[in-house]
Amino acid sequence: MNGIVLHDGQRAWSAGELSTAVRATQLALRYTGTRVLATLLDNGAAVTVLDEAAAGAGIVHVPLPPFFTPDQIRHALHTAGVDTLVAAPAAAAAWPILPWQDIEVAGQSLNVARLPAHGLSMPAGTAKITYTSGSTGAPKGVCLRLAAMERVADGVVQALGPLGITRHLSVLPFAVLLENVAGQMAARRQGALLITPPLAELGWQGSSQFDVATFHAAVLRHAPDSMILLPQMLRAWVGLLRQTGQRAPAGLKFVAVGGAAVGAPLIAAAQALGIPAYEGYGLSEGASVQTLNLPGAQQPGSVGRPLPHARLRVAADGEIEVAGSLFAGYLGDATPAPEWWPSGDLGHIDANGHVHIQGRKKNLLISAYGRNISPEWVETALGSQPVVRQAVVFGDGEPSLWAVLWPLQDNLPDAALQAAVDAANAALPDYARVARWTRGRGAFSAQTGYATANGRPQRAAILHAHGDMRALHPETLTS
Repeated sequence: MNGIVLHDGQRAWSAGELSTAVRATQLALRYTGTRVLATLLDNGAAVTVLDEAAAGAGIVHVPLPPFFTPDQIRHALHTAGVDTLVAAPAAAAAWPILPWQDIEVAGQSLNVARLPAHGLSMPAGTAKITYTSGSTGAPKGVCLRLAAMERVADGVVQALGPLGITRHLSVLPFAVLLENVAGQMAARRQGALLITPPLAELGWQGSSQFDVATFHAAVLRHAPDSMILLPQMLRAWVGLLRQTGQRAPAGLKFVAVGGAAVGAPLIAAAQALGIPAYEGYGLSEGASVQTLNLPGAQQPGSVGRPLPHARLRVAADGEIEVAGSLFAGYLGDATPAPEWWPSGDLGHIDANGHVHIQGRKKNLLISAYGRNISPEWVETALGSQPVVRQAVVFGDGEPSLWAVLWPLQDNLPDAALQAAVDAANAALPDYARVARWTRGRGAFSAQTGYATANGRPQRAAILHAHGDMRALHPETLTS
């Protein structure tokens, strides 16, 4: 009972100590009459304790991403009917009008504010609300039941059981559902040591910059068995190891990569450097991860087979549908989730059960010549080039495609980026080649509005900032 189960970068927590902290926090939440708790916190013991205390007390938890704008935070607090907000002192200082009081949770000094609760209706049994990351101030609240999240966590534990994982390092913010459920919750239910230091110690600078050298040093220091990374993080790590002639630490057993398209070349490059990287797929409406490639059961270019908790099928129009761990519904929407949820992703399932994602249904581009093109297909080809950190492709209604590129290094010459585009084009049919490109104007991050929490591009925001690249507007076309 008293083995070490969590390390927050400052101290180790035994099972007994963490359980005591959870019970004390649970009593405090019940004493204040909290019904909906929001947290605006860094990774660490405190947010884990608050999450488990809320779940045990039947209190709805709303983890607020640190990269949300003030308008997005205000929207979430209002729509979810939050009556208790717990924040780190630095975050609380940005909201001086709130009635803050000092509290301590898991040995950490925090601030708490009681708020008037006038939120939207939520489905019965809601345990957590995760907000989709929009480019506007009105992200959508996805309501999750505890049982659905536990099914996902248990599915991950069962799938990874043969690997003998005993140390998981949380690299993504706790408020990112993928880390919350498939990372931290799975590690806790498995009995593995959860290593959850402050994000700055892992290379995150604010919420818009990622220092891969700091990250690599943290991996060496903490010696984890498993991690979850976004594709751009893996791409940066591969670039660092190549440049420095290093390899990933030998003890690392499994690195799940998801949140956006990864591509077989990046996975192969990572594995060649000793990074045991495996692509997966999930969605908020399914309580995070649904499929995962595994050692001895991977299909390059696919997102893996369904995990034990998940069922997937393909509709007549090619859209992937998901069942097994679905959300309860959207905040403020009385419509219950159907048995099978249309994911919005196009794809197919091969004869061996591996799922292949071809792109978002709503993102499909139709060129001026009538060719249907999935931008994710072209973006994966571009992102597979070693010097490209991120690519986003446009060209709906235009005679040719164009791209916004973020290089691996800011000082990379234009000639090197052009060579990368040429190499990607060589592997694509003529109608899917990129005719022109520009560098991203600002960081590819959630803070700038260019990316979601999971690293998916916010296409509308990127198009708005780079719309001058359009060669021909659809309304000027003639037959």
